[in-house]
Amino acid sequence: MNPVIRLYNATGAGLIICCQTGVMVSNQTGGTSCLQSEIEGMYVPIENEDLSKSKGYGSNSIDLQLGEIFCGPKYRGNGATRGLDEIDADHIDAVLENHQLKPTLSVDRNRLRDSHEAWVHVVIQGDSNLETYTDFFPYPRPGVLTWCNSD
Repeated sequence: MNPVIRLYNATGAGLIICCQTGVMVSNQTGGTSCLQSEIEGMYVPIENEDLSKSKGYGSNSIDLQLGEIFCGPKYRGNGATRGLDEIDADHIDAVLENHQLKPTLSVDRNRLRDSHEAWVHVVIQGDSNLETYTDFFPYPRPGVLTWCNSD
């Protein structure tokens, strides 16, 4: 049995780089459905805004912007457990672009059915000219964008 890193108390958004590590990364996802999603890989925090110093009390943080998609009238907190649609993917990609994470990260349009609140499959684009990151070749590679569930 592989060890599991649980992200239940993680702050901000993070990226799970899907790769063979022998370690499962897990988070509570899917809104009020409280799914226990997990995948093998390496977790990397991508944004951890200090809410106490934010003028808008964190309104610009990526995790809150992503969470708004799932707490609004379309999903009403149910977590989109039946998957995302193209409109959701466009909205998430716009948030990623707003935070200068796109084109490095973009929603994996082939995995929309497997994605839901706080667990969005993404494609990670790399720079083949950067020899420093050869451990993560080949690019593009799969990943999961995750953040604190809204339940």
